[in-house]
Amino acid sequence: MSSVSTPVREIAVAHSPDSDDAFMFYGLATNKVRVPGLRFTHTLCDIETLNQKAQEGVYDVTAISFHAYPYIQDKYALMPCGGSVGDGYGPMIVSPRPFSQTEIKKVKIAIPGKLTTAYLALKLFAPGIETEVVPFDQIIPQVLEGKYEAGLIIHEGQLTYGKVGLQRVVDLGKWWQKVTGLPLPLGGNAIRRALGPEMMASVNQALRDSIQYAIDHREEALAYAMQFARDLDTQLADKFVGMYVNERTLDYGEDGREAVRRLLDMGHKAGIIPQTPRVEWV
Repeated sequence: MSSVSTPVREIAVAHSPDSDDAFMFYGLATNKVRVPGLRFTHTLCDIETLNQKAQEGVYDVTAISFHAYPYIQDKYALMPCGGSVGDGYGPMIVSPRPFSQTEIKKVKIAIPGKLTTAYLALKLFAPGIETEVVPFDQIIPQVLEGKYEAGLIIHEGQLTYGKVGLQRVVDLGKWWQKVTGLPLPLGGNAIRRALGPEMMASVNQALRDSIQYAIDHREEALAYAMQFARDLDTQLADKFVGMYVNERTLDYGEDGREAVRRLLDMGHKAGIIPQTPRVEWV
């Protein structure tokens, strides 16, 4: 009798420590979704670090900002599931005092990183704007301290800025929808091309199953995600997850895919992205 067991292939997955990412990876992270022959390991990192690491091809599957994709397109393809898409909402410029859209373009803005999609959308909105990189979870505190007149916020800050006395100057998701008629694709998952077509397809299916599992078992997935929900109570975390984990997370849809192409093309034409983007889905 042979005692040879099938070798287990390890798939290194990296995503951000946000409640929406935690929610969609819940099935895989807790082994509720399994794939014979594969073992998934999870690394949690802030999105700007993941964007940098993706350029080195560190992880098999990684969450990225769409803005970072042209820089890694030779090593990675986009997965058709796992995206965070803002449908008429997205990153926001917030400030303690009111600004008009013209005035805000003359103010130095704290941003969460130059490879974030938030930054790309900001530069399309205000090409000449002056910015400074600040860790995303420090933007609201530093704007409140008066270090910056305004900040560009992503993640949960989009739901909590009002509570601390900041006002929204521009919602870039709304602005983008007005300009293009499309949703704003913020972050997605990319998979290493070196895995080969079969493995890429099977890992993609596993992630889709994980997202579907979380949507079907919302309460337990949300309870798991709550440990990653900075400063949110369950109700707000539920709202935040609902904003960024929905039907589009299972599949972008035609307009979602078109939005990714349009965003990167506009970024390239505006001279923000040097590479010609080649958007390819698994």
